[in-house]
Amino acid sequence: MATLGDIGLSAAINLFTAFIFLLAFAVLRLQPFNDRVYFPKWYLKGLRSSPSRSGAFVRRFVNLDFRSYLRFLNWMPAALKMPEPELIDHAGLDSAVYLRIYLIGLKIFVPIALLAWAVLVPVNWTNDALKIRDITKNGTSSDIDKLSISNVPDGSHRLWTHIVMAYVFTFWTCYVLYKEYAKVASMRLQFLASEKRRPDQFTVLVRNVPPDPDESVSENVEHFFLVNHPDHYLTHQVVYNANRLEKLVKKKKKMMNWLTYYNNKLARDDSKRPMMKTGCLGLCGSRVDAIDHYASEIDKLSKDIAEERERVASDPKSIMPAAFVSFKTRWGAAVCAQTQQSRNPTVWLTEWAPEPRDVYWANLAIPYVSLSVRRLIMGVAFFFLTFFFMIPIAFVQSLANIEGIEKKAPFLKGLIELKFIKAFVVGFLPGIALKLFLIFLPTILMMMSKFEGFGSLSSLERRAASRYYLFNFVNVFLGSIITGSALDQLNSFINQSANKIPETIGVAVPLKATFFITYIMVDGWAGIAGEILMLKPLIIYHLKNFFLVKTEKDREEAMDPGSLGFNTGEPRIQLYFLLGLVYAVMTPILLPFIIVFFGFAYLVFRHQIINVYNQDYESGAAFWPDVHFRIIIALITSQVALMGLLTTKNSAQATPVLLALPILTIWFFKFCKGRFESAFVKYPLQEAMMKDTLERAREPHLNLKGYLQNAYIHPIFKESEDEDDESVSEKWETESTLVPTKRQSRRNTPLPSKVSGGSSPSIPEVIEERQ
Repeated sequence: MATLGDIGLSAAINLFTAFIFLLAFAVLRLQPFNDRVYFPKWYLKGLRSSPSRSGAFVRRFVNLDFRSYLRFLNWMPAALKMPEPELIDHAGLDSAVYLRIYLIGLKIFVPIALLAWAVLVPVNWTNDALKIRDITKNGTSSDIDKLSISNVPDGSHRLWTHIVMAYVFTFWTCYVLYKEYAKVASMRLQFLASEKRRPDQFTVLVRNVPPDPDESVSENVEHFFLVNHPDHYLTHQVVYNANRLEKLVKKKKKMMNWLTYYNNKLARDDSKRPMMKTGCLGLCGSRVDAIDHYASEIDKLSKDIAEERERVASDPKSIMPAAFVSFKTRWGAAVCAQTQQSRNPTVWLTEWAPEPRDVYWANLAIPYVSLSVRRLIMGVAFFFLTFFFMIPIAFVQSLANIEGIEKKAPFLKGLIELKFIKAFVVGFLPGIALKLFLIFLPTILMMMSKFEGFGSLSSLERRAASRYYLFNFVNVFLGSIITGSALDQLNSFINQSANKIPETIGVAVPLKATFFITYIMVDGWAGIAGEILMLKPLIIYHLKNFFLVKTEKDREEAMDPGSLGFNTGEPRIQLYFLLGLVYAVMTPILLPFIIVFFGFAYLVFRHQIINVYNQDYESGAAFWPDVHFRIIIALITSQVALMGLLTTKNSAQATPVLLALPILTIWFFKFCKGRFESAFVKYPLQEAMMKDTLERAREPHLNLKGYLQNAYIHPIFKESEDEDDESVSEKWETESTLVPTKRQSRRNTPLPSKVSGGSSPSIPEVIEERQ
């Protein structure tokens, strides 16, 4: 176990790194040529313009007002000034609720830390179990060990203090979670009630449309909803498989960027034409004129794009058995989205349509029947990814064990024994090594989620976040605790009986406190400071600005504001909840480090949400039930670990007392789920009717069909250089005119079609009734 000196050195390194990042940010954000990097949100909203190009040449790039540098920390109070209602209007409910997760961390852990340091730390410190063990077994324990439950003798009555504190911490956490769940549910319903008109409020996504030998997918969808939703159906848009067309368009954009780059290069030096090689990565192949090469490639791609567009429009195989169906009212859409459409529950599957920005179009082209197979494959792949990642985790843990390093590499013994080197290896290196190993994990998990076939960006991010959390739980938490310094400990863990697992975890948790402290400082202190510096977007923007930008529009496209990254940010927060709740009773020294993370991260991300991030979608905080569930899992894990630890401390009579805690926690979770979760998965018909009634009163002549009929056209069809937007939209929209059915069974008999499973009267009868 590392000493306080090792932790102090790690803290000094990380605090210094964070200070350097913040100082660099404070200077760079004041420079005019970085304005679009650090304030892109205001540019996108049209509330900020580029710094003046007039005046001295130097002033266009460098801020010469030295008084502004004295106020380099004024971004901190500025980030806290915007009230929450204004923040919701400015950035959306998703961003505002995401920030509340950090506030929950502060609400939970600040009182717990005060109570733990006032009660548990003195109880632990005033014992001498570790001192006796060191004398009898020639062991060495640090001051950090003496602050943990490990310093309490086996069978001591003082262990009841920890049991009482476990109850207090659990009840306080549940109280905060209940109040927050109620608050967020209320915010969501209020947001949906006050929100402006959006296409997804009137639209459902229909999947697994059954094939019909007599009608096309579009005709089949139209007839089904005219029959079964005659008073509310308005229009629909079938889903096209335009994935190849999208790839061609992206390739063309890339080629045009290169053409712009070489044109700019020629404009700066017209003495010679730019040349390039056509081989792999421009390193081999024949040498050609770069401008002529890209111009000819763009011409070829334009022809391919036109041919592919025509093929998609005319080939029935490019039409998927899915459609976006829009209704005249929100009430009609809510009824359709939340009910079963056919006696066969595997066809005509309806769900709320994502908002147009949220649709992940590539996955809508995946046949519905293959989704289960894809998810099974990714489930198996994720299992092996999680299992084999134990190897680098074991390596990271070996870095925290000086004895293990000296055993494997005895020639390093003299170097490692140096005080500074030893403190660096134990107190800093393991945390940064684990951080480096996890760099590519979010990208891998997002690729797996896309392969599984989820149809919206929000569902992709929630799925990737769920996998990331599970990975962190198994590998970063359990793996770091269990693997220790070698894989043989992992092998013994796997081979032992299941009822011994809580025991093993409970004993190992206090021993790994210093490792997690170093990880928190690397990831939660220096890492968060690096987030605000935005070094990667800064470099990319200036490279684009130098090589590709010719117009003001090009400069706007060079901005990369990014988004919250829910798939990476939320699982990271949940890891800190897990560590805080597990160590609150066992080793309270961890809590101040976690509180610093929550406070600092809240400040940084509030600044980023106000000035930088531009969310790709708005889900109305649909992710909140997942956040609540994961905190509950962390709470139960802490209770099970404490029970396992007390079992090894000859405190068997405490186990029945602690058994009530997970039972009460599970009951609390089910209570909250039944009380609040429906607000996040269903839309109340009463709310829908109220909004419809108000809208009809305020806008009696609203052309809702004109508003909805082009909302869910694939964006790739709207991107056309040869046709204006209006003609493209008219070409791809689906008119909702009454088309006589070709299906004989519906013309002559009210019996349902064997294919579609419909059971409504024929279309002519419906037309007569409506007339």
